[in-house]
Amino acid sequence: MTATVPLSAYLILSAALFVIGVAGVLIRRNALVIFMAIELMLNAVNLTFVAFSRFLYSMDGQIIVLFVMAVAAAEVAVGLAIIIALYGNKESVNVDDINLLKG
Repeated sequence: MTATVPLSAYLILSAALFVIGVAGVLIRRNALVIFMAIELMLNAVNLTFVAFSRFLYSMDGQIIVLFVMAVAAAEVAVGLAIIIALYGNKESVNVDDINLLKG
């Protein structure tokens, strides 16, 4: 006998992960922590896509998740390169210390 998990459980978990990610972006000042919080929000959305995909017996959500993961991998590569470059210039990854766009 297999136990099935209701769709609402997946959506509640996804919403909780997304809220934790939003709180991480708004509260923290470390660029790496903000970066990880953004990734957490992306994974929360991916969980929602997969949950609806399974609930509706469709592969569309899982295909979208594949593309989102590819974009997230590119984001990680570019984001970490930017953070390393900022650390090399400013000796800090605190977003309050970064004011490169000011004249």
